[in-house]
Amino acid sequence: MPNKGLDSRGYIEREGSLGLIPRAFRPVVATARDRVLDVFGARLHSAYLYGSIPRGTARVGRSDLDLLLALREEPTEADRSDARSLDEALDKEFTQIDGAGTLLVCREQVLSDLEKHDLGWFVACLCTPLLGEDLAEDLPRYRPDTLLARETNGDLALFLPRWRERITEAGASEEALRPLVRFMSRHLVRTAFTLVMPRWNGWTSDLTEMAEAFGTYYPERAAQLREAAVLGHEPRGDAAVLRSYVDDLGPWLAEEYARVHGIKKPRP
Repeated sequence: MPNKGLDSRGYIEREGSLGLIPRAFRPVVATARDRVLDVFGARLHSAYLYGSIPRGTARVGRSDLDLLLALREEPTEADRSDARSLDEALDKEFTQIDGAGTLLVCREQVLSDLEKHDLGWFVACLCTPLLGEDLAEDLPRYRPDTLLARETNGDLALFLPRWRERITEAGASEEALRPLVRFMSRHLVRTAFTLVMPRWNGWTSDLTEMAEAFGTYYPERAAQLREAAVLGHEPRGDAAVLRSYVDDLGPWLAEEYARVHGIKKPRP
């Protein structure tokens, strides 16, 4: 569908809202909101939800709780420890979620020129305000153009060596490999989608739609992406899948991405 996820002027519409949170997840979000305030207090500038819960597509017992906290100052190790403790407590208390993850950033970083088309875009378009002043008010509107493509996912080549290490370190058990399949499948599908996003001229966070959009332009790789989209939702701990990611699909995608959009600006 042309112009999916865009407003009448061609800007990416912000996805998700508190009103879309499924009923089963509302107690989780309410508790998370209260505890974030208790734990971070005056250090917190603003808090956001992202992922399937604010989009209204979360599945009980399958979906995780994703939080982004923008602190007033650079996060410390103590802050990161507090966030891990918060995540563990929420995951233990609520069977509705399959894990919780809190991303810590600082206000200045979100609003910086370097992050304007990566972290800034993420907050402005993919995050739902939960607490505090919304940083999106100080960020621009975004179109699905090559600049956004480059700055969001033009760094895949940097990840591949570390992915290979993680696969080796995980060993051979299905239980250890399953989270890697889920994570890498999602990352590759999202990167493949943003490769074609300017031509598709729209935005979606649905993995299946992302894979289908990509397949329109790269039919020779379409089956791989469709399978990755399935594994992003229902992962299995398969070492062969992971090897295909780091030895075939990942390197090809990184090279094609650099050819089409260039390489993301280096970060410190």
